Amino acid sequence: MALTSDLLSAPHDHVVQFYGHDDELAEGVGRYLAEAIASGGVAVAIATEAHRRAFTHRLAEAGIDVRRARAAGALVLLDAAEAMAALLIDGRLAPHRFDKLIGDLIHDAAAEGRPVRAYGEIFALMWADGYVTAALELEALWNGLGREAEFSLYCAYPLASVEGEGDVDAFHDVCRQHSAVVGTPVSLPRLQDAPLELARTFVPVGRGPMDARRFVTETLAAWGYPDLIDDAAVIATELATNAVLHARTEFTVSVTRRPDGTIRVAVRDASLEPPRRREPDPFDGSGRGLPMVAAIAAGWGADPLPDGKVVWAQLAG
Repeated sequence: MALTSDLLSAPHDHVVQFYGHDDELAEGVGRYLAEAIASGGVAVAIATEAHRRAFTHRLAEAGIDVRRARAAGALVLLDAAEAMAALLIDGRLAPHRFDKLIGDLIHDAAAEGRPVRAYGEIFALMWADGYVTAALELEALWNGLGREAEFSLYCAYPLASVEGEGDVDAFHDVCRQHSAVVGTPVSLPRLQDAPLELARTFVPVGRGPMDARRFVTETLAAWGYPDLIDDAAVIATELATNAVLHARTEFTVSVTRRPDGTIRVAVRDASLEPPRRREPDPFDGSGRGLPMVAAIAAGWGADPLPDGKVVWAQLAG
């Protein structure tokens, strides 16, 4: 599946691409950065020297004056290897250095209300050098920054870096940290047959259910489940709406693909109150969400947790 701008059209999106060739990467990243600059926003690319050259070439082909864009602050280019060296202390990630180097950069870029699109491949360099734990921690720090500032993030790993025998669990940890996966390495049976889960956290505001719905539908589209998108969209909307109206806490939506092809959509919140299914009267304005979920899903339920609950529904693939 090719990367489309629709996957990265809103703040807080965090997409990962697994690519086989540099040309494939340059095409997606070049378009992504060019759209940011053309729309009056800021494009940030933290990449190797070779990739920076490829990206700026694509920008020039798209009609972007690279020199002028850099002078105006619309294009920011950083060296990924230098950034990795700055972020690591004795092979361990230093969060305070991330705050200074990356956090300040993104906050400054977003300060004037311009849309910000960031691309990064420090993760891939860390992974390739054996700092897998640091790479996963870096993904988490970017997600934390995404809750403070409005920007979208596109990161990438070469396929060769995730094909190692010991990297399956870490690979799935990477996937779970993103709102969508592009170019999943389907040629690897060990990865294809394992459960895959993506999760994203939302704030309990009016647009939360809409954002949750979009996250679920885009994930299923990326995974190649078009026939389940409509039903999953209804389930995600209803469960997220219940979290906003009743739990009133941050809620996390997860989408899980099991080896048998079934899909599980779940919403976790911090309320200990279990969901209550009602049979509303014809004139009631609410209370139809869970009956609708039950009618659509192959199964559904609620699991209590020490700090809240998870409400889930399953769809047959």
